[in-house]
Amino acid sequence: MKLGEDFWVVLEQIIKEKKINRETIIEALRRALLSAFKKAYGTSKGARVEIDLANQEIKIYVTKRVVERVKDPIAEMSLEESKILNKDSQQGDEMEIEVEPQDFGRIAVQVAKQVIIQSLKEAERKVLYEKYKAKEGEIISGSVLRVERGTVYIRLPDIEAILPYKEQIPSENYWIGRRVRAYLLEVQKTTKEPLIILSRSHPGFLKRLLELEVPEIKEGIVEIINVVRDPGVRAKVAVYSNYPEIDPIGACIGYKGVRIQNIINELNGEKIDLIHWSKDPVEFIMRSLSPAKPIKVELKEDERRALVIVPPDQLSLAIGKDGQNVRLAVRLTSWKIDVRTESSEKIENKAILKNE
Repeated sequence: MKLGEDFWVVLEQIIKEKKINRETIIEALRRALLSAFKKAYGTSKGARVEIDLANQEIKIYVTKRVVERVKDPIAEMSLEESKILNKDSQQGDEMEIEVEPQDFGRIAVQVAKQVIIQSLKEAERKVLYEKYKAKEGEIISGSVLRVERGTVYIRLPDIEAILPYKEQIPSENYWIGRRVRAYLLEVQKTTKEPLIILSRSHPGFLKRLLELEVPEIKEGIVEIINVVRDPGVRAKVAVYSNYPEIDPIGACIGYKGVRIQNIINELNGEKIDLIHWSKDPVEFIMRSLSPAKPIKVELKEDERRALVIVPPDQLSLAIGKDGQNVRLAVRLTSWKIDVRTESSEKIENKAILKNE
């Protein structure tokens, strides 16, 4: 069965340009032709399709049973007909023969075109999925297309992405045409184009911004140990350097604070506490409560709990508004932190002794 030379030329061109696996599209075409055969003739039982790209041919074979009286021309053949093909054939034998069903050539052309279009769409979806899946955890840029029910739709170079409400920085405004940088949070497969989910509230976004702004991080001189955020309000970043001569906090701040200010501007004014990480948990916990300056820390290792004593005038500073500062410190250090003043500790200790 011939589909025309143009069809095969276009098919080869598409396979090369779109980088579609040849066997994939041939198998899809084979299945579709069998489906079309079944639709046209009621059954595809015993039918087989061969596609020969070299000779630009499609051949359909059907297995027929040799019978005395033919009732189903698609599945049966008379003994006389079988003798023409094989003089030794007998009634009850099964023979596979090439067929050229009437009008099937026209149907096959239509089916072939549909398969090519579908294969193209699937191949393009696969390319897009693999391209953006490889970029998960990176920062990408796009422009706002529209805002619907709190979700921001962002146009990337070759696909549309979404910035869900929960992944946005609170109080940040979006308008059509605005350029947006965001963290590629996740790529999901769908029946259509892949779903690209972005985030500007994820801790990874701040981490990537620091990597872009601070060459020492990219070069491995300064290491980011952990990042925690209350998006748009405050963040804490634990940094460290194996090089004694390098100040990791100074490197992140930059000359006249330019580096850190660029990041603060990108995050809509979010305050960033840079914490010098220490393998000593006492020292790290004390630093994590910055800008407060604790007096001492007592650890309860079995409970992974820390009792932090601060001067009375720094209690509110250590706890922060609505407990934000201590809450971020807990997430940064992975220790439960109980902040108290020295006087309150003494009162509690006296109460304990009295009870004893």
